[in-house]
Amino acid sequence: MTASTPFDPAAIDAALRLVVEDVAPDARYLAKYGGELILPDPGSDTAIGGIFAYGAHVSLEFSRGAFLDDPHGHLEGRGRLRRHLKFRSVADVAAKDARGFLKQAIVR
Repeated sequence: MTASTPFDPAAIDAALRLVVEDVAPDARYLAKYGGELILPDPGSDTAIGGIFAYGAHVSLEFSRGAFLDDPHGHLEGRGRLRRHLKFRSVADVAAKDARGFLKQAIVR
């Protein structure tokens, strides 16, 4: 993040939601844990992950992220199952391949 690109969590959230809408048009959101869980379709009770805003980044969490292919090492976390991507700018959404990770998460 540079002085010319201030941290804008609302813009990052909006960019992530556009990706979710494109990858999973029937996805729905469930407010929980201070963010919103992403359920891949209206009939699902199992979240694939969620979007959470923090003081310096927005995180896209994956419930089973440990099983996602990550050849470029973008995923963070060391939990048994969960992994996440951190976004500090809208450009990070594409640079860290949020779309590709969401596609993987939906099919797993």
